Amino acid sequence: MRIVALSGGIGGARFLRGLLTVLEPADDVTVIANTADDIWVFGLRVCPDLDTLMYTLGGAIDEHRGWGRADETWNVRQELAAYEAEPGWFGLGDRDLATHVVRTQMLRGGHPLSAVTSALCRRWRPGARLLPMSDDRVETHVVVEDGSGRRAIHFQEYWVRHRAGLPVRDVVAVGADQAQPAPGVLRAICDADVIVLPPSNPIVSIGAILGVAEIAAAVRAAPAPVVGVSPIVGGSAVSGMADQLLRGLAIENTAAGVALHYGPRQHGGCLDGWLVHTSDEHELPRIGAAGIRAEAVPLLMSDIEAAGDMARAALDMAGRLAR
Repeated sequence: MRIVALSGGIGGARFLRGLLTVLEPADDVTVIANTADDIWVFGLRVCPDLDTLMYTLGGAIDEHRGWGRADETWNVRQELAAYEAEPGWFGLGDRDLATHVVRTQMLRGGHPLSAVTSALCRRWRPGARLLPMSDDRVETHVVVEDGSGRRAIHFQEYWVRHRAGLPVRDVVAVGADQAQPAPGVLRAICDADVIVLPPSNPIVSIGAILGVAEIAAAVRAAPAPVVGVSPIVGGSAVSGMADQLLRGLAIENTAAGVALHYGPRQHGGCLDGWLVHTSDEHELPRIGAAGIRAEAVPLLMSDIEAAGDMARAALDMAGRLAR
């Protein structure tokens, strides 16, 4: 099989690690990663979702945090704090820092992000082809409201500095309307046998990828079935800040609400199938009535075996849809 996944960071990476354990040796996986979370910090280009995918699939992730390198140290961060260097709220580990230095050197040398990502992956051998959604600069900004009024801040400032604690009024992917898909992205979608939307954030991860118009159009037109996995279990996000974003955008914070947000492909959306957790089985009729085939299976990635079972369920649904 040729499998394409549109993915954000932690949840998507853990799902994909499980997916790789249940595939046959000849199967081919391409991961199209969100890059709208990327940020310039301390003069370096940081790509959080690309790096989380690369480290997780390459066996170097900090399992407790779900991001950054295992066995990390923080000497550079402490020295930057001693200099009162800004932004003080964004920390880079010593091991992780090397990735950002190499990436920045290559970008400033004229190499596109897709080529840089391929070069970095030669070290980590993630077992899948990792593609940024675009070589163009796209940045997610969150419109928040606090005592000083309404303002737009970079997603990383909203998430890392403010811990998603500010009321959300809008989310804007700056540059997405002009961004082009990175080389290989459209071909992978067109040639896929299965397209999977892992349990990543539907607004700032998968939503940002689909915010690139040609990618969204390719997914809608693809001959392969598109199966998504709900990031919402029992009316709450398993991890991350999806709850706050969905509420801020007046999107129902349920497994059905996210499925309807993506929409059925037969009516211009992007889903053919949708997996919900067993506790959300009561939402299946509403999802089905909208034109999306839905099934309830365990969706808590307690370990890599559970993630593999989730991935197998997604592939099994895709097989039934294809038939």
